[in-house]
Amino acid sequence: MSSTHADAPAEGNHGKSGNGRNDGGGNGGGKNGNPSRDDTWRPAANPWLIAIVVTLAAFMEVLDTTIVNVALPHIAGTMSASYDEATWTLTSYLVANGIVLPISAFFGRVLGRKRYFVICIIAFTICSFLCGIATNLGQLIVFRLLQGFFGGGLQPNQQSIILDTFPASQRGRAFSISAVAIVVAPVLGPTLGGWITDNFTWRWVFLLNVPVGILTSIAVMQFVEDPPWERKRTGKVSIDYIGIGLISIGLGCLQVMLDRGEDDDWFGSNFIRIFTVLAVVGIGGAITWLLYTKKPVVDLRCMKDRNFALGCAAIAAFAVILYGSAVLVPQLAQQQLGYTATLAGLVLSPGAILITMEIPIISRLMPYVQTRSLLSIGFMLMALALVYAHTLTPDVDYDTLVKMRSAQSLAIGFLFVPITTLAYLTVPQRLHNDASAIFTMCRNVAGSIGISLSTALIRERSQARMAHLAEHMTPLSQNYSDALARNTQSVMDYVGQPHAQAAQTATGHLYQTFVSQATILAYVDVFAMLAIFCILCIPLTFFFSPAKASGGGAH
Repeated sequence: MSSTHADAPAEGNHGKSGNGRNDGGGNGGGKNGNPSRDDTWRPAANPWLIAIVVTLAAFMEVLDTTIVNVALPHIAGTMSASYDEATWTLTSYLVANGIVLPISAFFGRVLGRKRYFVICIIAFTICSFLCGIATNLGQLIVFRLLQGFFGGGLQPNQQSIILDTFPASQRGRAFSISAVAIVVAPVLGPTLGGWITDNFTWRWVFLLNVPVGILTSIAVMQFVEDPPWERKRTGKVSIDYIGIGLISIGLGCLQVMLDRGEDDDWFGSNFIRIFTVLAVVGIGGAITWLLYTKKPVVDLRCMKDRNFALGCAAIAAFAVILYGSAVLVPQLAQQQLGYTATLAGLVLSPGAILITMEIPIISRLMPYVQTRSLLSIGFMLMALALVYAHTLTPDVDYDTLVKMRSAQSLAIGFLFVPITTLAYLTVPQRLHNDASAIFTMCRNVAGSIGISLSTALIRERSQARMAHLAEHMTPLSQNYSDALARNTQSVMDYVGQPHAQAAQTATGHLYQTFVSQATILAYVDVFAMLAIFCILCIPLTFFFSPAKASGGGAH
């Protein structure tokens, strides 16, 4: 990823050969000061322009994972469908996206990375247009499925293009551009989607991709090029049908289970139990098959690299925290505080702006501070921000919610770029494409898990808190009796109801307060759980190689 004090020797010792295809993880050309052909190649276009162009494509795809969420009620109304049926437009996208992510490197080898990237952008744009003009829910679900299928190839290829376009000394700063797509897009999605659906029509949530996709595809064809070692790989390859099938079953069923679990009462549903079993069998079978077959669809040998394996674990933890906390704040604002979709999204927007401003600063710090130390600081800051969210109350105002989310965003800036830098620190160049696919898959699957866990825990903790508070909602409690008497008297004084009716009204008001208090305490509990999870992640950071973002030897 970023050039590091350990970078120069690391890359030489991990098989960066003269033609970029040597080794099975052993030594290749271009080490110990002897420049390899990999180090002499540079793209004809400006590398920073290439980074911006490919990141714009990834931004468009990541944005579509969250921008549709707030439009689901509008889609259901237009299509004369229930909200539950409309959620399949989101589920179908996530399923197809999750299946393609790990095998995107295979498609790149068959078609050529640049050609596959361009195909994905064009097809994603066409599918976005078809979604925007869909006349019934069935059409929309099919087009969303295709949109997710082609969109799944954008993120991994964007990362591998940046890896090969930039020398190791500049990758850290290059991936700070990538962070805008990966971190900011999911946060901006609900805000932008809410504003579009409130002021125009939900169809523009999809049609917005059309001009962006056209411009991006033209720019990619103009500026991006495959390096020599990638061009040599393109051609006829054996197709691992079993590997593709197992991955499709495992990840597809996992995404369905995670996305539909909350609505279908999790393991109380036969539907969810069946998909859970299929997910376990598919993923377990895929891992076993890919490790032992001679020509796997995705090479898992990159997981033998300690930094990369730790990086996948760290990005998964980051995704659980990022997506889990990001869904909690707008959910709280809309369901408990009565915010509109647009206003709930605006609670997240200042934090997104803060991340955009902060990431370049973090990139400048990386040459002076060990990257793993920045990662430790990030997890600690996130834990403190979540502890601050522990002060949540039922009468919380907009400014306080913004401060809570901004504190979390401050920590996010310390996490993404250092994690990605360390993950690719010693990965052999020949495994860049497979590593990018696996890394992106870990982030996306963990993000889905974070969302599902957060929403499920809110329901579970709400019920637990209600059970606890119910002990005090009884005439045997003096506090409850006093509160009921005061509320009853207030209703009689200001509304003029007779005592019996006023007591009934007052009881209803107290029950509403009871539910509100229990729900807020549930959010407090989940924020506390996430804070503990962050603290537990800190020791993980010390197992990474001690390295800075440029310079000589590791220290």
